[in-house]
Amino acid sequence: MSRAARRSRYRKAFAHAAGAALAVPLAVAGPAHAAASAGSEYTVTALKFTVRAGDRSCTVDADLYRPAGVDAHHTAPAVLATNGFGGSKSDGSTDVIGKAFASRGYVGLVYSGLGFGRSGCLITLDDPAIDGRAATGLIDFLAGTRAADDGTEADFVTRDGKGDPRVGMIGGSYGGAIQMATAAVDRRVDALVPLITWNDLSYALAPNNTATSTGVSSDTPGVFKWQWTNGFYLMGEGQPVLNPALDPSRFGNLTCLHFATRACDTIRLLNSGRYPAGKADAMLDYARSVSPVSYLDKVEAPTLLVQGQTDSLFNLNEATATYRTLKAQGVTAKMIWQSWGHSGGQVAGELDLSQGNLETSYVGQRVLAWFDHYLRQHKNTDTGPEFAYYRDWRSGYGTAATVPALSRKLYLSGDGGLVDTRAEVIRGSRRYANGPVATSHSESSLAGIIGLPDPKPYDTEGTYLGWTSAPLDSAVDVVGAPKATLKVVSPRTERVQNSGDAADKLVLFAKVYDVAPDGSKTLVNRLVSPVRVPDVTRPFTVQLPGIVHRYEAGHRLRFVIAGSDSAYLGNRGIKPVTVVSSPEDTGVLQLPVVG
Repeated sequence: MSRAARRSRYRKAFAHAAGAALAVPLAVAGPAHAAASAGSEYTVTALKFTVRAGDRSCTVDADLYRPAGVDAHHTAPAVLATNGFGGSKSDGSTDVIGKAFASRGYVGLVYSGLGFGRSGCLITLDDPAIDGRAATGLIDFLAGTRAADDGTEADFVTRDGKGDPRVGMIGGSYGGAIQMATAAVDRRVDALVPLITWNDLSYALAPNNTATSTGVSSDTPGVFKWQWTNGFYLMGEGQPVLNPALDPSRFGNLTCLHFATRACDTIRLLNSGRYPAGKADAMLDYARSVSPVSYLDKVEAPTLLVQGQTDSLFNLNEATATYRTLKAQGVTAKMIWQSWGHSGGQVAGELDLSQGNLETSYVGQRVLAWFDHYLRQHKNTDTGPEFAYYRDWRSGYGTAATVPALSRKLYLSGDGGLVDTRAEVIRGSRRYANGPVATSHSESSLAGIIGLPDPKPYDTEGTYLGWTSAPLDSAVDVVGAPKATLKVVSPRTERVQNSGDAADKLVLFAKVYDVAPDGSKTLVNRLVSPVRVPDVTRPFTVQLPGIVHRYEAGHRLRFVIAGSDSAYLGNRGIKPVTVVSSPEDTGVLQLPVVG
């Protein structure tokens, strides 16, 4: 991929909504304040709404896309969408959602989220009580129970009852979480399509892949993901603060001009690298309170989850946690693991926001079918399998009745082997230690994503341990999240881990490689699993990020734990670690193998 293409992918995936897009003609000038599209497929009207959002009133900047021929006697269902973090209603991705669905006969209403574009109020990270409530004001407009600030009314949206419009939502990343936040406070939403979004922000920004209590959430504060989190902060604060057209409610305090105080405090605490008792709990509580993990029990709308395999910000485990929660409470939910996410990964034939290939891409077809079924109520429209995943080794998608379970065990041998049975384990111990600075590099850095030089993944000798299997006799297809059970020895950690500051606990990073016959290594999707070990005197589990990967015959699997990683804060002080293996007591790596 060229440098320009990588920059474009970064802007689309991180700053803009990852909603379905279709290349349609640009709007041209029309009568009054409405613009008619080329060929008069639809008109576009800029609107302002003053809505109640929690304890405040906020101005919301929106565009209404009205298909030709739609009126009070010929109504149409509506699609509501907003931007990804740092974007707006007209960021080149969000607005195309309105165009795409209006050209297909849906009423489109796209808006700039609170704190972005020309919408007012501070950034509150898709808080249901604020951002979700603001969206209900727009749903009232679609229901015909309120007008826009200029008096515009919408009497042309299909209704399920008085004050109840038939409306679905779509969007990606920040524009994905807002859908669940809205559905949690407004039961009128009829269908959701969240793309590449989060389940728990405390996991996404400071992941801990062990001792999880629910889904991806952990009771022990995680490892600060400084690159992505600081990227969010800079994108939020780097908006045109001197633009006199911005609503005064967009400005907070000198520390965080655009973020609400609690959101700002959470980011600042993460940046400190410290987790003192009380403050750490407050950070976790706030990050989770604005996350689907805290309110999914209030969501009833049928939900099609789309998550990206190449995504170091919101990995597949987040969508899986949301999917399983919805299914457990009886909500209709299906899930697709597409190729691309916030870290790139776009391949030919996949849904492409710049190409607008809804009809020709697998994910695009599934989105259209979802809305046809639940919004147009074409009940004979098939919404597809429960679970589908892109495979780069075979044309098309694989499907399954559910996410594959762990089905194969490998054992960590004392000689660095990864063996099939416990009886093959050789007794032995090996040691590594973290350095004063990061000595491993795994994920695509923000520099690499925007096209600047980014080194290939590496681990520095002495700061990691690896276990490698024998060459495979036949191909092995892994679909899902591998899981490891480990026991380590770290006397220096034992002395400080109960200090009351979680930052004193041991930090390590786990990952899986594919080793080719020539010895070259591939870190699958460049993903790593940060772990802050609750107690080094006891065994612990490591949930690795979900992957979809074929290990070809003759290749070898390699499991690695490292003492640091360049995208995260690491250990406080040098903490040597020893891993002891014996046939009676050894680490285990489990894989979800299909086929």
